[in-house]
Amino acid sequence: MSYSIAKITTVADCDLLLAWAAKEKADLNFKKLSEERLTNNYSETSIEIDAELQAVITEIASTTTVIATLPAGNSKDEAIKKKVKLEYRKFLLENRKESYGVVALLEKELDLSKVTLELAEIDTFSTAITTRKAQL
Repeated sequence: MSYSIAKITTVADCDLLLAWAAKEKADLNFKKLSEERLTNNYSETSIEIDAELQAVITEIASTTTVIATLPAGNSKDEAIKKKVKLEYRKFLLENRKESYGVVALLEKELDLSKVTLELAEIDTFSTAITTRKAQL
């Protein structure tokens, strides 16, 4: 972006703008660190959720097969209860996947990218102010 740097007429204004930019940069660096940690956590969590979800789906399939072969009785009832518990676990994992899965990871990566771009723009702004300060 092109800034109206030529309108700055005093070194004091430059110093004020540089101090403001330094504070903004410090805040953005902190935000970037937070976003990096969140992105890393989401990345790890999404992999764990996907793996666990696949294991539960496989176990549901095998339990369904076992139920089909069992005669009526306690064993079949226990297998049916196990399947219901597994289906509930699958439901919970699918809900977690919405909050911490790949989509959420991509959103966090976008947030991190935006902060990185903001930091680069603060550097550009500071360089322009420093150049103007040298001219005055």
